[in-house]
Amino acid sequence: MLCAALLAAVLPDSVHADGRTFHFGFKKSVGGKLPSIDEEGFKELLKKHGAVFMGDPAKKDLYLTFDNGYENGFTPAILDTLKAKKVPAAFFVTGHYVKTQADLLKRMTAEGHIIGNHSWSHPDVSAISADKLKEELSRVKQEVSNVTGQQEMKYLRTPRGIFNERSLAVSREMGYTNVFWSLAYMDWDVNAQKGASYALQKVTAQLHPGAVLLLHSISRDNTEALGAIIDEARRQGYEFKSLDQMETRLP
Repeated sequence: MLCAALLAAVLPDSVHADGRTFHFGFKKSVGGKLPSIDEEGFKELLKKHGAVFMGDPAKKDLYLTFDNGYENGFTPAILDTLKAKKVPAAFFVTGHYVKTQADLLKRMTAEGHIIGNHSWSHPDVSAISADKLKEELSRVKQEVSNVTGQQEMKYLRTPRGIFNERSLAVSREMGYTNVFWSLAYMDWDVNAQKGASYALQKVTAQLHPGAVLLLHSISRDNTEALGAIIDEARRQGYEFKSLDQMETRLP
């Protein structure tokens, strides 16, 4: 987790006097207590640009999101579980995913899930120009529309959680809500999977009201544990909702 001072105000034409880069981080939830970004140095910046890191802390709602940079063979099973459990999710996709997984994209939209933007080429968005960022985001939106017919794309997850004020301002101007997360674990390393029980423990230990769960669809552990994660969350009184149903922004 990085700490830094708040960034300067946005200048005309997305030129910034202060171009500091942030890597999203947060204080994890323990024992049902709320996580926080109070000490990270960017909370007010995210609020200024309408970003999301969790929902209403007074409601036991959960928002399930997946990052889909590439396909590792597990997304069909994830979709099967979501369909069987009647749980909505958001899938943030890259250009590579769009180019190679048309059938899965069609299935996501057909089954009522949100497809979000994860950029075309997965760059460090703080290191590219405003025009290049617009190109990255516009291409994903257009190609997803070409494949699925989905006309609207309003949620963005920047690659690796890297951002600066320019990326927040430019993407918001394009109509995007930047979606960060308040629950995650190191699930993305396909060579370090530790089993479904491990995934279940890592996720359920961090459950809290309003949680935005970040999972990676390339994880075998997540795929095998997903049904149990959903069941345990519901046993604890949580309800899974779509990002479109989120009422509260940053607390």
